[in-house]
Amino acid sequence: MILYHGGYIKIEKPEIRQSRYPKDFGMGFYCTQFYEQAVRWAKRYDTPIVSKYQYKIDEANQKKLVILQFNEMTEEWLDFIVQCRNSGEHNYDVVSGAMANDQIFNYIADYISGILTREQFWVLAKFKHPTHQISFCSLAALSCLSFMDSEAIEK
Repeated sequence: MILYHGGYIKIEKPEIRQSRYPKDFGMGFYCTQFYEQAVRWAKRYDTPIVSKYQYKIDEANQKKLVILQFNEMTEEWLDFIVQCRNSGEHNYDVVSGAMANDQIFNYIADYISGILTREQFWVLAKFKHPTHQISFCSLAALSCLSFMDSEAIEK
């Protein structure tokens, strides 16, 4: 599978770094299957760069990695994001699923603070276009990524 990471530098050797703000799937190195989405991520910076990776799980990693995949936005997906944004901790090596983009992020924040009910959240969230993110949350997970290439993006 080909994945993309949008940022401000070429990243040949991905790392897991502590971020200033809690992310959907906790601490990890985030990529997407959608090139256009990685371009949007990269364009947040002055020097936008999209790095490209091959994601392949060999037989040894298949047995030892703990993977959580959300195939769609579900109640479990919402609960997991709320948990990660509150504590940021979980025991998964790889987490994959829909991304809470800026608008969804605001809906989740409103849900967490009690402004929106769960039902109101789902009414608002269902009209958003598909997104994808995959977070590599451990060194074993990062070993499944092979850097392929990177490109500078026009701002």
